[in-house]
Amino acid sequence: MSLRCGIVGMPNVGKSTLFNALTETRNAEAANYPFCTIDPNVGMVIVPDERVDMLVEIFNPKKVIPATVEFVDIAGLVKGASKGEGLGNQFLSHIREVDAIVHLVRCFENDNIIHVEENIDPVRDIEIIEYELILKDLETIEKRLERTTKNLKTGDKKVKQEADVLTSLKEHLLTSRLGRYFTENLTPEDRQIVNELHLLTDKPVLYVANVDDKSIGGNAYSEKVNEVANKEGAGFLILSVEVESEIAQLESKEEKSEFISAMGLDDSGLNRLIKSSYRLLDLITFFTAGEKEVHAWPVHHGCKAPQAAGEIHTDFEKGFIRAEIMKYSDFADLRSEHAVKEKGLLKIEGKDYVVEDGDIVHFRFNV
Repeated sequence: MSLRCGIVGMPNVGKSTLFNALTETRNAEAANYPFCTIDPNVGMVIVPDERVDMLVEIFNPKKVIPATVEFVDIAGLVKGASKGEGLGNQFLSHIREVDAIVHLVRCFENDNIIHVEENIDPVRDIEIIEYELILKDLETIEKRLERTTKNLKTGDKKVKQEADVLTSLKEHLLTSRLGRYFTENLTPEDRQIVNELHLLTDKPVLYVANVDDKSIGGNAYSEKVNEVANKEGAGFLILSVEVESEIAQLESKEEKSEFISAMGLDDSGLNRLIKSSYRLLDLITFFTAGEKEVHAWPVHHGCKAPQAAGEIHTDFEKGFIRAEIMKYSDFADLRSEHAVKEKGLLKIEGKDYVVEDGDIVHFRFNV
């Protein structure tokens, strides 16, 4: 399962530096001028998970495959992006290709790093980005409505339904409200109509306040971002890209842990960001584990056992018979499959079983 989180924001808010820290590379050029990033940088990032460490400790496997999330560093957007300003159309198309948005907002002052709007105003910056996304979505809807309207004379009920949904959606966006507030209460049939549009404003969002190293607990600017997130029912976290970049350059886990503790933090901002992004994508993790391999498998919430098996191999889904399930908490306490079985805690589940986060699964299948 390959799902993408796009890092978006105004120019010079720290997107490329954040991407470099996330991927522990220098793939994204970071510089003090707008549009430093033109082509999106893409990197796979390991999802931190203490449960993998525990399973590795117990099984000592030959191979370990953690869950991953793909991050995309998308160039900064400016006013007029929806009309092509600052190569806007190209950048907006990159956002269309991701599954969720990490919206990085500048919440620090630094005279050596220019701001395209000349001063720091997180709420204004958020509104600029969202306004451009709304304008682009309106353009998409207009094109679709034009085609749908021409077909209304056929009397097809589905065409009428589509026209009604698109018209209501257009009216909603014209009030400067994001698309996801319209789609959250739609029927499955109406939702399918909107899904085909791949709207920019219908993606889940995590707001990230980028503060300086003296404000890792937050500041007046980050409070403004938090207020926006609360109003929109979106995710929010604070981190210092500058600090996270320094941590990422340390060579060992021990050095990183010492640095994090010295800053008075329980975990790095990057780990919190990765975990939050994983949840933003509506993902949970199940495991397959043994002496050969410990493997963390990402699947969507609500995934049933046969579909989870299909993540391993299509044959597993086609020939699914049953799933043998151990709960991670039980296995961590008892530390062996034999002990879990003796306690009667190994469960046999059929095709209707909904996989839960932390399940350790062995699939039985026949092809």
